[in-house]
Order: sequence, then C-alpha cells, then structure tokens
Amino acid sequence: MSELLTVAEVAEILRVDDTTVRRWVKQGALDAVILPHVNERQAYRIKRETLNRVLSDSINPTKA
Repeated sequence: MSELLTVAEVAEILRVDDTTVRRWVKQGALDAVILPHVNERQAYRIKRETLNRVLSDSINPTKA
C-alpha cells in the first residue's frame, strides 16, 4: 500500500503554499485521494508515488 501524504506535507516538500496544492488537486494537475469530511474544507491525501512522479517529471521534462 502506498504512503499517503497530507496537503501540508506535500506543500512543504514542493515549497509551495497549502492553497497551491489544493488548487492543483482541484484542477486535476495532481492526483489525490478525497477523504470524507465534516469540516468546511475538503480533505485530500496525495500518494507518495504520485509526488515522486511529479518531482521526477520536473527534473526530466518530456520534450515536445
């Protein structure tokens, strides 16, 4: 099973704000698991393998 990271953990690793990570998830740029919630804010978890793929793609971008 894949390790799940919080929005805050992903934001810290990518050196962006939590809001940016949430926006990427909502735009479909970052795959996330949506958790059931009772609060106002939607809860997300991002798989470690998804984050690793994003980091790998940013280091080795595909040429068009």
